[in-house]
This record gives sequence, C-alpha cells and structure tokens, in this order.
Amino acid sequence: MRDEDTYPGGLRRVARVVLLDPADRVLLLHGHEPDDPADNWWFTPGGGLEGAETREEAALRELAEETGITEVDLGPVLWRRRCSFPFAGRRWDQDEWYYLARTSQTATAALGLTELERRSVSGARWWTCRELERAHETVYPTRLAGLLRTLLDEGPPATPVTLDTEIV
Repeated sequence: MRDEDTYPGGLRRVARVVLLDPADRVLLLHGHEPDDPADNWWFTPGGGLEGAETREEAALRELAEETGITEVDLGPVLWRRRCSFPFAGRRWDQDEWYYLARTSQTATAALGLTELERRSVSGARWWTCRELERAHETVYPTRLAGLLRTLLDEGPPATPVTLDTEIV
C-alpha cells in the first residue's frame, strides 16, 4: 500500500452530494471498473477530502470536478455510512457523509476528473424517485430509492442518519 492509500484511523474521509434539481430528481454518476465496463453501478457525486479541507469544501469541489455544477445550495448532512469495496485493484475503506444540495443547473460537464475517474466514470443522469424504485441497476448507497422517498416526503432528518455499513 502506498502512503496516499492509507488514512487516519484506516478510513478515507469522503463527502458525497445528494443533488436535487427543481423537479426533485437526483443526479447520479455511472461508474465501472476501469478495465471492465460490464462491472458497473450508479453513485452520488463526491470523493475524498484533500489536505485540510472540510467535508463541505470537499463536497462542493468534488461536485464541480465531476459534474461542472457550481450553482448549488449546500444543505445539511443527511446520512453517514461506512463502506468497504474493491475498486481498481485495491480495497477502499471509507467514512462517507452525504450532503443534501439543490441546484437549478441541470447541464453536466465532467471537466475535472482524475485520470482514474476518466477511466471509470462514463456519464451522469438525473433520476426521479420512481425511476430509482424501478431500477434494476446497482446503485450506491443501496436503498437510495427508499432514502430519497423519505427525504422528499419528510424533509431532511433533524440529525444525520447512520446507514448500515456496506462491505462489497
């Protein structure tokens, strides 16, 4: 393992964004294993913190890099999740915080992707809650359709909800 592959406490600190447009659609990115496009899934924009940046700063930076969307009202932390998964030849152990955000900017342009992201992110799509509920594709976090339905019906939780740990 390289130094940049280790994290304090063994977990990579990650900020993710549950980005909603005016029609309450959520933006998801389509990703896959760099060498196997058939091994694919959908996921929320976001990524690891860099240097001394806060999770809020990381959420906005990652969103801009991965989608080109910068006109955002960043809201509260909705959910927290620990996960562990194999990707690009290594295991990633993450402590993820999911921020609610809203935007009226729906055009996307992934202009700030890393080299690994350029090899593993194939696009973005706005999803309705109903489309997510009916989807047969893999979506992370799992249960996103139900989480989104609760968010839209009840509003953000008073305090962040801890999701089940996911180990893939």
